[in-house]
Amino acid sequence: MGSRAPLRFASVALALLRWGVLRRQPAAPRRILVLHHLLLGDTLMCTALLAKLRERHPAAEIAMTVPRAYAPLYQGRPYGVTALPFDPRDFATFRGLLALPRFDLAILPADNRWSWLARALGVRWIVAIASDRPAYKNWPVDEAIPYSAAPAAFCETAAALVPGAAPAPYHPSQWPAPGSDARSIGGDFAVLHVGASSPLKLWAAERWRALAAALEEEGLAVVWSAGPGEGAILDGIDASSPRARIAGTLSLAQLWHVLARAQLLVCPDTGIAHLGRVIGVPTVTLFGPGSALICGPGDFFAAMPGRAVTVDPFPCRDQTIQFFREVPWARRCERLFGDGPGRCPRARCMEAIEVADVLAAARAVRTRPLPFPVPRG
Repeated sequence: MGSRAPLRFASVALALLRWGVLRRQPAAPRRILVLHHLLLGDTLMCTALLAKLRERHPAAEIAMTVPRAYAPLYQGRPYGVTALPFDPRDFATFRGLLALPRFDLAILPADNRWSWLARALGVRWIVAIASDRPAYKNWPVDEAIPYSAAPAAFCETAAALVPGAAPAPYHPSQWPAPGSDARSIGGDFAVLHVGASSPLKLWAAERWRALAAALEEEGLAVVWSAGPGEGAILDGIDASSPRARIAGTLSLAQLWHVLARAQLLVCPDTGIAHLGRVIGVPTVTLFGPGSALICGPGDFFAAMPGRAVTVDPFPCRDQTIQFFREVPWARRCERLFGDGPGRCPRARCMEAIEVADVLAAARAVRTRPLPFPVPRG
């Protein structure tokens, strides 16, 4: 894997060369860039920002940087947005951004380190969330918007970077399904996605087995799912049963089509939960260290069928940092797994989630009437 250093050096050097170029807030930007390098869930929560940009600037060209693996999800150009594959360790993607016509406006929804890249690209006006740390990350920013003082989902915080009324609520028709050689799974089934970005987000194997058995009694076949490199997690849960299994074998575009045919998705607080929300599959999300508020649907995704299962408040979900900023109302935990100062050796917050509560949420979300039909793959 490459290093980020060449991109950093080039960004700073070009930004300094262009520091004196006229910077003026555009009244009607023609080209807009949403600039970030976020994980899947955070990227999908930026959809509210894209919707608001499109409403306020219907004729503008809008682009958003995304990790290369996510780009196929945006093949249908939701809200008319073009996805630009970007990898800080791949200098070729930086050259690709430099080759594009100059952007009038850049929106940074999370990490302000990319303000240096925006300045290097010659963006005329840069808007970002205020008070990122360290302070040098904020220097190229032209307009800093304070983080929400009231509790809010991140999708709404991102959308607040654009002035004006909140965007119209999300509707699945705004996001065409990506093309894919989709895997065919027939019948009524539930996808149980067991992997997560941290061991502290994993649910106990015996509880996954109990949930699977209960869902099968209710007439749903179970499809086990996990991300790349997470096959061992599935082996620890169900190594020998004949249940279907997709452990890191599908692209995100292929997984989209599996989820679109599913009657239910159950997973920890991870990017796949947000993908389920975008698609419209009834989704139950297990929140341990994470915040069910910050990572929740907000008003934008409120119509989508989903339930959060969490124990709140939880004593050690007590950290108030969000994207390196102090957010007094936030209650989350970003401790690393393991022994030692500042670490957590055991996911008590996930252990507190009972099978009965997850099963009740699954029943509720499956019977909730939708105000619109959801395409089924």
